[in-house]
Amino acid sequence: MPNSMLPLVQTHVSVDWLYANNNLEQLVVLDATINKVISSSSVRIPKARFFDIKQKFSTVSAPFPSTLPSKDQFEKEAQLLGLNKDAVIVVYDDKGIYSSARVWWLFKVFGFQNVVVLDGGLPEWKTQDYPLEHYQEETYPLGNFEADFKPELMTDFKGIQAFQNQPEALIIDARSGDRFHCRVDEPREGLRRGTIPSSKNIPYTILLNGYKLKPKAELQEIFATLVDTESVLVFSCGSGITACIVALAATICNYKNLVVYDGSWTEYGSLTS
Repeated sequence: MPNSMLPLVQTHVSVDWLYANNNLEQLVVLDATINKVISSSSVRIPKARFFDIKQKFSTVSAPFPSTLPSKDQFEKEAQLLGLNKDAVIVVYDDKGIYSSARVWWLFKVFGFQNVVVLDGGLPEWKTQDYPLEHYQEETYPLGNFEADFKPELMTDFKGIQAFQNQPEALIIDARSGDRFHCRVDEPREGLRRGTIPSSKNIPYTILLNGYKLKPKAELQEIFATLVDTESVLVFSCGSGITACIVALAATICNYKNLVVYDGSWTEYGSLTS
């Protein structure tokens, strides 16, 4: 693929595409595996850079996990990763499609469009027997990445309460059916069971075939069972990670006006009784 075909316009790419194009000058591969401990024994897709969601790209002082960082923090950390304004970014994680979707959405929130998710992530890369390498200590030339915050793509506790009363908005919860219907305890200790009033359930797992996303036609069928006349889709989950998987699938299905509830049920369940 020559440079003339950049930038990317799709939401996700295959491991075959990445293998064929991993030497493109502008291409940057980000490993978005969550809670990963990097050591010399850790493996990565060649040339991948570790995108530390928890410590670098979240507000660590916030009361809830994975809270959206400030514009300045995101811009600074992206520059330290060597990211430039003309980069072509491919994001993956070690579960297939999990935290990579959160990183994809974060870049959208901060005004960067030239980013895609690697469909199937590291597991699919390994399935195809593509090469791996061990991590090593690296520093990168300071990038010129510039963030442009798009607040309409994220909402908070006050915002989700407003969406509950808007007939044109549909709140979609990405948690499992058992959690959504309060049949099991929440995994976060001390967090009550519950559901945001007026929300509906699309467990993120039903959007996947193994490690990869289902075909577009199948995704469209899933959304069509819930989305009626609503023009705004608001996504929630446990802590704002898997909500972004559903946002990714909705984008593939050409839905517009998408919003992610950053604090999700962890915040909502903690601030309500």
